Amino acid sequence: MDIIQILRQDYQRFPDNQTYSIYASDVFFQDPLNRFRGVERYKQMINFINTWFIAVKMDLHDIRQEGDTIKTEWTLSWNTPLPWKPRIAIPGWSELHLNPQGLIDSHIDYWNCSRLDVVKQHFGNR
Repeated sequence: MDIIQILRQDYQRFPDNQTYSIYASDVFFQDPLNRFRGVERYKQMINFINTWFIAVKMDLHDIRQEGDTIKTEWTLSWNTPLPWKPRIAIPGWSELHLNPQGLIDSHIDYWNCSRLDVVKQHFGNR
């Protein structure tokens, strides 16, 4: 199975049963809230999402590979564990870089909205 197929499957079941073996042990990860290195830290972040958020869903809109770069476009959504359980959605994209061994050594997420927009979603539809 190639890495594109693996990523498609990971997005479908996110955040459950992710395929961490496709990442280099010292993978660099960055999104608007986090910046760190290491697959173990990446696992901890995914576990946090799985533990604290409700009905997490990752809709994959596009995935394509050009050389050693894979770009995905997606919408991540979940219900926040507040009493009114607001549904939050973040549209964005990821740029994944493959090392010579074919492992992801860089995973950078970009959001099509601001952090403030995400905070506002928690209070907008009460």
